[in-house]
Amino acid sequence: MMWARLTPHNSESPVSHAANLKDAILAETHKINAEQVKLRRHLHQYPEISMEEYQTTEVLTKAVKKLGVQLCPVQTATGLLVELSGRKPGRTVVVRSDIDALPITEQTGLPFASKTPGCMHACGHDMHMATVWGVVAVLSKLRNQLDGTVRFIFQPAEEMPPGGARPMIASGALNHATAIFGLHVEPHLATGCIGLRDGATMASVTDFDLIVRGKSAHAARPHTGVDAIVTAAEVVQSLQTVVSRESDPTEPVAITFGKISGGVARNVIADEVRLTGTARTLSRTTAKNLAKSIGRVARHVGKARGAEIEMALIADYPVLYNDARANRVLARNMELLFGAGRIDTTEPMLGGEDFACYLEIVPGAMFRLGVMNKKIKADKPWHSPEFIADEAALPIGTALLAASVADALAGGLA
Repeated sequence: MMWARLTPHNSESPVSHAANLKDAILAETHKINAEQVKLRRHLHQYPEISMEEYQTTEVLTKAVKKLGVQLCPVQTATGLLVELSGRKPGRTVVVRSDIDALPITEQTGLPFASKTPGCMHACGHDMHMATVWGVVAVLSKLRNQLDGTVRFIFQPAEEMPPGGARPMIASGALNHATAIFGLHVEPHLATGCIGLRDGATMASVTDFDLIVRGKSAHAARPHTGVDAIVTAAEVVQSLQTVVSRESDPTEPVAITFGKISGGVARNVIADEVRLTGTARTLSRTTAKNLAKSIGRVARHVGKARGAEIEMALIADYPVLYNDARANRVLARNMELLFGAGRIDTTEPMLGGEDFACYLEIVPGAMFRLGVMNKKIKADKPWHSPEFIADEAALPIGTALLAASVADALAGGLA
């Protein structure tokens, strides 16, 4: 489904200044392309998992220092916060990239494939970093035509709960911010296109562990113990009623257990079992109560069976809710730069993203950057060991973000 065509904005609009920068943005984007590809390939060769992105941070620090921007302190061991000041004070607009990789062994056969055993940029964060670095490079050349401040977040630990967004917020990433933009590569969307969606786009994430504590006994005398395994099985089944009987059936909700561990031997009643689960929903209302409902049902099942159940909350991300005004900024600049017919309406999904934490505080949007090119086998899903992203998407994402930032600085969200 294609995004609705936008009418041209009025020449007297505050965003007209951003339109005047079109040619300069495209020219500067073209100039940096070779260096941008080189940076992306280096980052791809040396991926690092969440909260261990030390070399990645060092590489990014060196790359942005050359551009004459200000480095800001952060409350994390890895990651980067960068500020670029325009010709005079004004609004503050933020752009975010994640920087971590996944514990996956790459199987792409690319000449610049990962050299880190068991680690791969299988979700495109190398593309995100290179794109956002490109925005820093482009806007640093045009700073004398911008009013206000642009802040860039290179965030660690998007892939690992509880995530790196909130520590970056605590570091001041959103101070005085008017808007925030983010991107995610989309392997199901052709290079040259982007995806947008207003409102709920990605799910809230409630990651949790349930620890079921019973009483050990011999398997031949189960009545003398409290079977944590049987109780855990009943908890798994009972929690599905939170989906089917406590949630609005018109709103998608999923509660999934990906791991169950416990017990010591086949002939011993287990005294402890750990259930590792995640709950997802696109409903802001349901998201507020989901953790409470899970804990309540689990504890009551445990009580009925004579077991104690403890709930440990691992992560709690809100629904990723795109602001319609921010999407209009992205849409009109995509058309301005690259013409009509390149914007797809993204389907909502129950995957989670801690970019949602920023959007709870500041209006903004995350767009999908098409990276699919079947000729180079760039059509595998995220988190696949064969994931490939088309580098031809880099200048598209860079120019779009640079123009959208200039638009927002000029009052485009107003």
